[in-house]
Amino acid sequence: MPAQETWIGRIEAARGELDRSSTAARVAGLLREQITDGLLAPGERLPEAELCSAARVSRNTLREAFRLLVQERLLEHRFNSGVFVRRLSVDDLADVYRVRRILECAGVREAAAAPPEALERIEAAVAEGERAARDGRWPQVGTADIRFHQAVGALCGSPRVDEAMRNLLAELRLVFHEMGSPREFHEPYLARNRLLADLMARGEVGAAERELLSYLDDAEAQLTAGYRRRDAGSV
Repeated sequence: MPAQETWIGRIEAARGELDRSSTAARVAGLLREQITDGLLAPGERLPEAELCSAARVSRNTLREAFRLLVQERLLEHRFNSGVFVRRLSVDDLADVYRVRRILECAGVREAAAAPPEALERIEAAVAEGERAARDGRWPQVGTADIRFHQAVGALCGSPRVDEAMRNLLAELRLVFHEMGSPREFHEPYLARNRLLADLMARGEVGAAERELLSYLDDAEAQLTAGYRRRDAGSV
């Protein structure tokens, strides 16, 4: 099945959840999920007619959903060409990591006082990544990694932080596409996610924060190098 049919099919299956008072926001949420799950890649054009049919919404509603995602820096409108999934710049990447350090480190500092279910969500995301790796499902390892970092941010106990993390990590998933082999990029971070989860579960907050900062520094450097290689190859 072509990739486009896969993600459009998911939207079609979820259309029963659409609420009349917030349809555009819900359509935007469905599209954001496709980005976060790695099914929509940078530069991909979004077909209006197919999306309107799949979600059973008007073009005006769909365009409002597009507008919301343009504001979140996930989509871009190209004059006379349509709406496309945005390709982040290296400056975007640096800013995403700047904000991640603030929000995720704040989450780690709350780990010792977090309710058990919050730490269970972290453990579940790590375990899902490990299962996906054993099965060779490397794109799903990337999705599990996103869920892990969402759960770390959620330790703050703030709906506003949750929303910011949701948007940041959708942007991050677009960056992952620039790295080529999902296995090559994600495999080293499986053990680091496990280490972070274990440190937080034991209440070793200081050690967890130091590890997280090192982790984010390494990931940013690796992604930035990938961007530089891509840009050099396009010259």
